[in-house]
Amino acid sequence: MRILVIGAAGQLGHDLLKVFSPEHEVFGADMTGTGAQHDVDITDPTSVNSLLVDLWPDLVINSAAFTNVDGCEAQKDICREVNADGAGNIARSCADMEAGDVGMFGRVPAKMIHVSTDYVFDGSKRTPYVEDDPTAPLGEYGRTKFDGEEQVRKALPERHLIVRTAWLFGDHGANFVKTMLRLGRERDQLKVVNDQTGSPTYALHLAKAIKSLTENRLGHPGVYHMTNSGQCTWFDFAREIFRLAGVEVDLQPTTTAAFNAPAPRPAYSVLANTRATEIEMPQWRDGLVECLSAINELNTAN
Repeated sequence: MRILVIGAAGQLGHDLLKVFSPEHEVFGADMTGTGAQHDVDITDPTSVNSLLVDLWPDLVINSAAFTNVDGCEAQKDICREVNADGAGNIARSCADMEAGDVGMFGRVPAKMIHVSTDYVFDGSKRTPYVEDDPTAPLGEYGRTKFDGEEQVRKALPERHLIVRTAWLFGDHGANFVKTMLRLGRERDQLKVVNDQTGSPTYALHLAKAIKSLTENRLGHPGVYHMTNSGQCTWFDFAREIFRLAGVEVDLQPTTTAAFNAPAPRPAYSVLANTRATEIEMPQWRDGLVECLSAINELNTAN
């Protein structure tokens, strides 16, 4: 299968390339200057169309997003262009192109996997959100990501998978784990919010789950929730990072209100996988152990 990963320079895109490459013909694309194999501007339909016509993929995986949640509040136009319309541009190009010979009936549109977020929910539940729960995003990031989902569904009603995940971290790119490690070595005391609960998800584990979805679920369009199992607060997550990394720091809990971030966040955004139940994700602590080991290996190599 010919697979195009858009957002290849990001932490998930990096791991998607790693996971799919041994068995498939895989191409990576991202913004100019990111070092990706191919350049693409997903806010420009012509740029997306040209890339798909050049590569002719059977499957497009969109992991590109404007993920700076607070930045989305300050740059709403850019946030919408990337997270909503950008996803729609990719889906519409998939629908317009022809990919994969299917014999006497000619060719069929490419399939698409679109990565979305737990922030499409408002956090008012206290039990894990299932795929059919009503969405009610609180901020611009969640709103635009949900709008992106809608555009993908409309353009490719029978040929899409939407994968919602949460609290992504990995050894590649910027994320909470790397930020905590840096701050823990720079400061004597840190405050981390203790009233937001979610499921930290290791990018490599998510990439492997997405690969499993392509093997079992491409003919079953819809939304799938994929996170590492278990749940914790950001404070719990930070405490475990420092414990496993052997970093001593005075870690203090604080509240979302006291942190006073520009963007609202859901207080509870744990996701339940009730559809692709054959795919079991490891516990988030196991993902953290693997991630810290990978970071140490990279630091040693450098």
